Amino acid sequence: MSDQRSGVTGGPEFAAAEPMLAEHREIEAALADPAVHADAGRARALGRRYAELGRVVGAYRAWRRAADDATAAAELAVEDDAFASEVPALQVAEADAAEHLRRVLVPRDPDDGRDVILEIKAGEGGEESALFAGDLLRMYLRFAERRGWQTQVLEATESDLGGYKDVQVAVKSRGAAAPEDGVWAALKYEGGVHRVQRVPVTESQGRIHTSAAGVLVLPEVDDPGEVEIEGGDLRIDVFRSSGPGGQSVNTTDSAVRITHLPTGIVVSMQNEKSQLQNREQAMRVLRARLLAAQQEAAAAEAAEARRSQVRTVDRSERIRTYNFPENRIADHRTGYKAYNLDAVLAGDLDAVVASAVEADEAARLAALGSSDG
Repeated sequence: MSDQRSGVTGGPEFAAAEPMLAEHREIEAALADPAVHADAGRARALGRRYAELGRVVGAYRAWRRAADDATAAAELAVEDDAFASEVPALQVAEADAAEHLRRVLVPRDPDDGRDVILEIKAGEGGEESALFAGDLLRMYLRFAERRGWQTQVLEATESDLGGYKDVQVAVKSRGAAAPEDGVWAALKYEGGVHRVQRVPVTESQGRIHTSAAGVLVLPEVDDPGEVEIEGGDLRIDVFRSSGPGGQSVNTTDSAVRITHLPTGIVVSMQNEKSQLQNREQAMRVLRARLLAAQQEAAAAEAAEARRSQVRTVDRSERIRTYNFPENRIADHRTGYKAYNLDAVLAGDLDAVVASAVEADEAARLAALGSSDG
């Protein structure tokens, strides 16, 4: 769509805004219907889409206002020189508004507004790796606190020295969040191998060791209907909970292991004292894993994967190094580097995440520009 009146071209991709405006109006009407809110999953999905479209609607209206102002000033300047001096600034404002609209029209990851389930697993390095996994967990919990998100540890297997061999935590936004402020929008870039360089507490000679922990980030399922699970697809086993070293910590068979037979995905839960609660939490994680698997399969089949250009679900990819002797944090995908590792581990992840977001958006804009050509 081009605005011929002002001479500023919005670009053909702006035509995508018009059906979005119509969809925004339709969702607004639907959200006003009390019957919609009887289905919490559908209401949440609609609210997420409404917030995403709201960015486009606001940018589109701002561009139209700027275009109208520039056009009106240009027409008046023909008859009145007093308006001529205003035209250049108004045309710049129109161009800026057009660029902002172009950016918000770049297709977003549709999961950006979702909550997540975060899994952290110790890797090579024994106890040191488990201790580092604990550091990562605290970093994410503090980052979530800074963002005003809610967290819940779903399952945790502690190591002998107080670290974590494996831990799963749910991170949820409080209320409906705009897609760009969603939990997934920020944390999806954290998936991969995190490497640490430091002197382990178990090292008596003061030598620096390198170890690693793996992070997997899964978008949480809003509506169980998003993922089809047949009753015959599950094998559910119950067993007695155990703590570090294998000792029994519960006298009842409250722990649950669910195996999804078609995919072989296995989820175990023993954090809760109730078998029912453990089963509910296990199903929650299983649905998230199945959703991620479905999405990756769809992306692999598509000619143009909609997935982030920066983020990857390949847990073998080394994405970041935490160097304690130099107090240095380095992201290997974006080139970000800073010497405030202590602050980052205390939850100040904003600049690190921003570097990934910016690199991702730049790649999406470049892809959009090449497709326009």
